[in-house]
Amino acid sequence: MKLVSYLAHGQRRLGLVVAAKIVELSAHLPDTPDTMLDLIARWDCFQPQLLRLLHFPGSLDLSEVQLLPPVPNPRKVLAIGLNYADHCAEVGRPLPTEQVWFAKAASSVAAPFGPIELPVVSEHLDHECELVAIVGKRCRNVPRERAKEVLFGYCAGNDVSVRDWQLRTGQWTLGKSFDTHAPIGPWITTADEVDPLNLGIRCWVNGELRQNSNTRHLIFDPAAQIEHLTKVMTLEPGDLLFTGTCGGVGHGRKPPVWLKEGDLVRVEIDTLGAIENRVQRGTGAMKIG
Repeated sequence: MKLVSYLAHGQRRLGLVVAAKIVELSAHLPDTPDTMLDLIARWDCFQPQLLRLLHFPGSLDLSEVQLLPPVPNPRKVLAIGLNYADHCAEVGRPLPTEQVWFAKAASSVAAPFGPIELPVVSEHLDHECELVAIVGKRCRNVPRERAKEVLFGYCAGNDVSVRDWQLRTGQWTLGKSFDTHAPIGPWITTADEVDPLNLGIRCWVNGELRQNSNTRHLIFDPAAQIEHLTKVMTLEPGDLLFTGTCGGVGHGRKPPVWLKEGDLVRVEIDTLGAIENRVQRGTGAMKIG
């Protein structure tokens, strides 16, 4: 099933996507949680009721609403680097023998069709199409063979990167955490409907195909990622895992090709849908409060 967060008539709502229409959860199930985090955390309770809603006609066209990030306020956003062989080759790095993880700030999460900010402090803006896994249960020390029990679903994402900020030190977090630099969506497709190891993944910039691969080429798959991360930390419902990008990023070209103001970036993953984000120059204006 496909779960969506959206804005309609000024109200944030949750829905099911059925035949390109939205079935509003609260209209049929008044006790449905108000947030995606709460719905994921209480999934075992609500799943049987939501399955029945798949037979209801949708009341809203997708074009009538503003889609929000399916998980607007995750507790953690974690991303793995160097996880496709072709990407390692294009940036001149050997295949990793250990998983390379970094954090993206939760404030970088953005809507599936919202703008990507070109920051005033850099012109080295780059795209990275990625499969994003959503954690479904609070968990620690999960062996690989049981990882499916805690993977709630998947969506498309773009690990937007500011390369000079990323690479000026050995720590990547700042270069990966600018506001709007983690657009995700357009919805969550629950894990029971997804084979995460056989999904075509592509990225276009202004209609030009820049990245084109398949998740079967992941070096460390989502199950291995869950096993590794939960040796270190407790993962919680709604945590986002960016699972790595394939070859074709702007940084890997000679000379590099950076995103510029007005560019339209589309990330598409088989069965999961597509997100599109236009690059918009930031103002650099001070904000307090």
